[in-house]
Amino acid sequence: METGDTGLALAAAGGDRDAFAALLARHYDALFRVCFRLTGRGDAAEDLTQDICLALPAKLRGYRGEAKFTTWLYRVAVNAAHDARRRASAHAKAADGWGDWEVMRRAAADDTAAGLDWLQAAMRALPDDLRDTAALTMGDEMTHAEAAEALGISEGTVSWRLSEIRKRLKALRDEELTA
Repeated sequence: METGDTGLALAAAGGDRDAFAALLARHYDALFRVCFRLTGRGDAAEDLTQDICLALPAKLRGYRGEAKFTTWLYRVAVNAAHDARRRASAHAKAADGWGDWEVMRRAAADDTAAGLDWLQAAMRALPDDLRDTAALTMGDEMTHAEAAEALGISEGTVSWRLSEIRKRLKALRDEELTA
């Protein structure tokens, strides 16, 4: 004996997983077709159908069997499509005006990347002893005393090396600006 949709829906609302699986097997394709007609796009229909299926166990608790199950299910689909459109509209409104900000953010990121590329090339041009000192002290990684201990040199030598690094980096930059 085959159980009708209303019986399966009421059983699924009570937590019967087999009834829920039977409902999905029976109505998934039709639900997808309705979602496709509501959204007009296959990818959006897939997303909407999946969202409905994920929310369906909780929504079924409100199903009373007063309407035909498919009528109720399609109303759930229409409401979900309306909610998705409202969310998309809200996102579009929130994003309006962010285009200029994004262009500026990307330009700043490009400038930062170019600066980092220049710095990496400049670091590779330094002798090993200066590069080691710079690597340890850049970004406040280590104090002069800590770097001196790690390198096995005096703190004064660390300070001299950092001064030499600044001179060489400035000379490289000046050379590029005049070229």
